[in-house]
Amino acid sequence: MQFDRLTTEMRRLALEAGARIMEIYGAEDFDVRAKSDDSPVTAADEAADALISQGLRAAFPDVPLVTEEQAATHDQTVSTFLIVDPLDGTKEFVQRRGDFTVNIAYVENGVPVRGVVYAPAKGRLFYTTADGRSVEERAPFGDQPGETLPVGVNPTPDNRGLMVVASKSHRDAATDDYIARYGVRDMTSAGSSLKFCLVATGEADLYPRLGRTMEWDTAAGDAVLRGAGGEVVRFDDHSPLAYGKQGFENPFFIAYAPGVLLVKD
Repeated sequence: MQFDRLTTEMRRLALEAGARIMEIYGAEDFDVRAKSDDSPVTAADEAADALISQGLRAAFPDVPLVTEEQAATHDQTVSTFLIVDPLDGTKEFVQRRGDFTVNIAYVENGVPVRGVVYAPAKGRLFYTTADGRSVEERAPFGDQPGETLPVGVNPTPDNRGLMVVASKSHRDAATDDYIARYGVRDMTSAGSSLKFCLVATGEADLYPRLGRTMEWDTAAGDAVLRGAGGEVVRFDDHSPLAYGKQGFENPFFIAYAPGVLLVKD
């Protein structure tokens, strides 16, 4: 893979998709439909998906593509591939809460090694550079990157007082019970893959997810977190979260700064 080109294309497509999403987000009204799994989908999901998938297929025709909005791409067995969630956090989008993202990632041998997470309503753009380091770009706009700042996890989290981030829309008692086993200084909530990015920047130390997710929900944020020195492991045995699983469904997982002492289940 030509990582320089990959970074350029992923960044460009995320920004273009974000601009299209924001056009629809700014409309007085938009249709919301239910997919077969009862999750919501809007014209913004579909427009962003068409834009990104067309761009990736043109730029990298030999790399398999998996995208949430195209069910035909889910019926394949791959270990190296591109994976897309064109609008992660559709519920946040519908409720106009702003915590939605564009997610594009490249998975190599089951590991998300490059990714971009763009939150257009918040003006926050995170991505991995060609050498795999993670950055946040200030005032993202246009073909030429603006000022980029390296991001990194909290190197010395205080296990007696951790900052924990959890889901806005999928918080449950099991998650609260698990969090209660740690010394917690404070908690915050965020939608979509922004939770990974908050751990990547050191704004949070720990993000446990005890609920159903798919690989397109997590791959880009996982790549950004890994590029910032963080880790994502399975909840059950603390082994690294792998990608390219049959059906692309994730087990429960924990994203964290490595200095956090994980509690054994």
